[in-house]
Amino acid sequence: MKKTTQVQLSVMMFLEFFIWGGWFVTLGTFLGNNLNATGVETGMAYSTQSWGAIVAPFIIGLIADRFFNAERILGVLHLIGAVLMYQMSQATQFYAFYPYILGYMLAYMPTLALVNSVAFNQMTDPAREFSYIRVWGTIGWIVAGLAISYLFHWDSKESIQDGLLQNTFLMTAIASALLGLFSFSLPKTPPQSKKDERVSVSDIFGLDALKLLKDRNFLIFFVSSVLICIPLAFYYQNANPFLAEIGIANPTGKMTIGQISEVLFMLLLPVFFKRFGFKKTIIFGMLAWAVRYILFALGNADELTAMLILGIALHGICYDFFFVSGQIYTDSKAGEQHKSAAQGLIALATYGVGMLVGFWIAGKITDTYMLEGGMHQWKEIWLFPAGFAAVIMLLFGFAFRDENIVYKNL
Repeated sequence: MKKTTQVQLSVMMFLEFFIWGGWFVTLGTFLGNNLNATGVETGMAYSTQSWGAIVAPFIIGLIADRFFNAERILGVLHLIGAVLMYQMSQATQFYAFYPYILGYMLAYMPTLALVNSVAFNQMTDPAREFSYIRVWGTIGWIVAGLAISYLFHWDSKESIQDGLLQNTFLMTAIASALLGLFSFSLPKTPPQSKKDERVSVSDIFGLDALKLLKDRNFLIFFVSSVLICIPLAFYYQNANPFLAEIGIANPTGKMTIGQISEVLFMLLLPVFFKRFGFKKTIIFGMLAWAVRYILFALGNADELTAMLILGIALHGICYDFFFVSGQIYTDSKAGEQHKSAAQGLIALATYGVGMLVGFWIAGKITDTYMLEGGMHQWKEIWLFPAGFAAVIMLLFGFAFRDENIVYKNL
């Protein structure tokens, strides 16, 4: 790969995830303070990610793979996103805000696959080259969080009271417009399929991989993957509002510790696979979810702040040990014929169905423990996903029987 191409792809990944991290983390805090949204309404806003994940395969399978270059669709979607993001910054009521965020996520979620498509199309050795490109996405997310907390101070108590969190949408709109324009300069990535080639709904959603569910162990893993998204939704939806409400300084910046941890444990994941195998590694991931929420339930902004920081730092184990290891397990079980279909099915089940249910439940639980004046009983809120994750871990540990899966080639 040419050095100039590598730089282009790195900038693309940086902006792609700078955009996502620039508003998604603080969304719950913005909705509660700027728009007086309820927990259920906040759950509705976050669940637009799931609707975007459900719709994304249609855009990729029916349009990007058949008619237009991926980099051009990427540019158009981000330019549309810039307009919608600006409209989100101007909304003063939730009912006016929701259509814009729904439209935005329907446009944004397909771009996650498009940036990968553009990157992979330029690589001669993806196994070696992709990680060096993708890491810039994580760096982009981290930079967005640090900028919000330490450069602009938009998530300080005073700024939140003054309504300055709406500036995160303006920042993201500018970044989205930049990436939209920049995308047209990216290397050409032509359609992968012929226009007249028949594509079924089964192909788009990976439903051909449903036959894998006949394998008892894969079925147990599949169901566990969907269910673990319920406690995952609590973190995405409530972590930033929780930290801001209890008085943690620079909560968005501190939450970037989770992304730093994600990079670290991604490097450690092969070590765990080799030493413990898949089952124990994924159980570690489930256990981390339960421990994280217990730390959130017991920690506070005074002498127990370290418990909250540790809970954030567990994100690497929570995410990598379950979701990344699960993708590797799925790849090993699918076989050559169903690799792409199986990954598509898992993505639809988790980020689509699982997260959709999770955000709804998180909203209901959050409203149940809301106090007068908009404050919350956070201990009770966090104990629910902690207990739920622990139950899933125990059931998985008891029922899953692929004991001998150890990845020696990693």
